[in-house]
Amino acid sequence: MQIAKNKVVSIDYTLTDSKGEVLDSSSKGRPLQYIQGMGQLIPGLEKALEGKTTGDALKAQIPAKEAYGVRDEELMQIIPKENFADIPDLKVGMELEAESDDGVRVITVVGVEADRVIVDGNHPLAGMDLTFDVKIVGVREPTEDELGHGHVHGPGGHHH
Repeated sequence: MQIAKNKVVSIDYTLTDSKGEVLDSSSKGRPLQYIQGMGQLIPGLEKALEGKTTGDALKAQIPAKEAYGVRDEELMQIIPKENFADIPDLKVGMELEAESDDGVRVITVVGVEADRVIVDGNHPLAGMDLTFDVKIVGVREPTEDELGHGHVHGPGGHHH
């Protein structure tokens, strides 16, 4: 069965940056499962997997704009430190959730000064060209529940 819209796909993958550093991978024996066409993967990877079938392996080079997007400097903000009074151990590298016009967004603390905090609302991989080494482990029809909920149920999928 070929990977196409609304098929449940199981993949083993290793993600590397342009220098070949491993950034992420599926845990051994636990492939990542997703439903094709639901926006659960970055657009460039979904596009690269379209039409492939169980057993296929590929190396997909995904440019930043088809991965986590280009960096948007407007997402860098300076916020008064008093706004973080409820976080006693605030430090660089912490990821926090913040309300935005688009809903909840993860922001990363990139600077802590005496009276202000500098945060970055870009995805940590924004602006990076990425390479995925992927092996397709399985392709199947979704259950009615999976399609209705928009995600895979069971191991490697989403749990309620």
